[in-house]
Amino acid sequence: MSQLVAYALRDGAAHVTLSDPDHGNSLTPASVDQLHAAVRRARLEDARVVVLRGLGKAFSVGGDVGTFAGAEDPDQLVEDLAEALHRVISDLHRMDAVVVAVVAGTAAGAGVPLAAAADVVLAGESARFTLAYTRIGLSPDGGSTLLTASLGLHRALHLALLNPVLGAAQAQAAGLVAEVHPDAELDAAADRVVAQLLAGSRPAQVSAKRLLREVATPGAEAALRQESLAIRANASGPDGREGVAAFAAKRRPDFPSTRG
Repeated sequence: MSQLVAYALRDGAAHVTLSDPDHGNSLTPASVDQLHAAVRRARLEDARVVVLRGLGKAFSVGGDVGTFAGAEDPDQLVEDLAEALHRVISDLHRMDAVVVAVVAGTAAGAGVPLAAAADVVLAGESARFTLAYTRIGLSPDGGSTLLTASLGLHRALHLALLNPVLGAAQAQAAGLVAEVHPDAELDAAADRVVAQLLAGSRPAQVSAKRLLREVATPGAEAALRQESLAIRANASGPDGREGVAAFAAKRRPDFPSTRG
C-alpha cells in the first residue's frame, strides 16, 4: 500500500502529514486508516504536540467524491468513511497532546472539520475553507456540526448551506483560525508555536484542553454519530445520487427536489 500519510516524531512533537498531493490529499478509506494509525501512534508514543498538515498545494480537498459514484455500495462506503474519519476526530479531541493544524491552500469538505479538530489552527495566506457538502446533495460530516462551537450557529449554517469559500483572513475573523502568516513563513510560525507548547506545563495544557473542549462540545460523540447517519441517508437519496453523479461528470447537478 502506498504511503498516503507520513509520520515523524521529533523532540516530543509528532508530525502527521497528508501525503497524496496529486489527489489533493483527499480522504479515502486507505488514507483515513493511515491517518488514524498515525494519530494512535502519536498517542502511544506520548507525543506532547501533534502537528497536522498537508503536502503540496492543498491541506485536504475532503472525501474523494469520484469514488462514491463508482462504488459497488456507495451508501455503505459513505457511512464507513464517515465513521472512520469520526474516530480520527474523536481521538484528536480526546488525546492529551495539543494538536496544531497547519493549513496552506485548500481545505474543502471534510478537510475543514479535520483542520478544526486541532486545538490551534495556523493558516497561510493561501488557505481557503469551504464545506461544499450541500452543493452535491450531501449533509456535512467529519465533525462539521461541531463548528457551531467555534463559529457560532449562524456562521456555521452559512458555511454549510451556502458553501462560501473563506479566505485565511475571513476564517480568522470567523474564529476558525488562530493565526495567519505569509505562506513562506508558515512553517517557521508553526515551529515557534510547537516550541512554545513544548516549553510549557504539560499538566496545565492537558487540563486546559479537556476543560474547554468539554464545555464547548459536551455532546461531540453523539453529534458525530448523527452526522454518519445523516450523510448515509442523504447519499442514498435521489439528490445525493444526482449530486455525486454530477460531480463525477463535472456538470451542474439537477436535484430532483428542486423540480416542479
